[in-house]
Amino acid sequence: MDFLRKFAGLISFSTIFPLGSEATVEEIASLTLHWPLVGALIGVIVGSGGLLASLILPYPVVACAAYALAIWFTGFHHLDGLIDMGDALMSHGSFERKIEIMRDPRIGTGGLGLLIMVSSLTVASVYSIPSDIIFQGLLISEVSAKICLTGCALVSRPLDSGTGRHFIIAARSPLIAPVWFLWSAAAYLLLGIPGAVGVAVAAASGVFIGFTARRNFYWSTGDVLGASNEIGRMTGLLGIAAAIQLT
Repeated sequence: MDFLRKFAGLISFSTIFPLGSEATVEEIASLTLHWPLVGALIGVIVGSGGLLASLILPYPVVACAAYALAIWFTGFHHLDGLIDMGDALMSHGSFERKIEIMRDPRIGTGGLGLLIMVSSLTVASVYSIPSDIIFQGLLISEVSAKICLTGCALVSRPLDSGTGRHFIIAARSPLIAPVWFLWSAAAYLLLGIPGAVGVAVAAASGVFIGFTARRNFYWSTGDVLGASNEIGRMTGLLGIAAAIQLT
């Protein structure tokens, strides 16, 4: 029952779906390695929406609608992190100054540019996936988003303040590699080699984002983790699309 209470909190934290859990952030963060399971639940919603849309709408519209559903159902929470990280990456000065810019609620050119890059590539990647496997592709993309997030957290340095630090600390577990392997295997069973490639690419991109944050900001915040979620969805879809193209 304690696990269910925390897991309900993780779902509420990750989506717009309120489950009324009273779990604290520290308790929710203790389930960081279970985040891909939340991604799978999100993926079922997004994949079902994409599949239904593909029955009545032109496919370019389906790709846009599926992405819109994904960012809406997750409350635009991680999208905000993507924009904030983009602004910080374009800034100059000390690590502290870049963190300050990341926490500024205003949107700058860097944030807008990174948003356009990630969103356009995400939509184009969804469009490139054949309609008969749209459900599987979208489901795996949401798992990939959470895999990327855990990869970023694994190599990140936590700030002394902020909610992100709890997830970064919790991700430092020897179980993370087996978790990634299990989700890669599940993606393979669902979509074959393209599915496994999508998850693997997302894990690698998460580690890359974490090291990028170390180099540019020294620390990682919740915004960096949120950005990794959005980039992980994109890279997972790119991996799937590339594998389909090459096989």
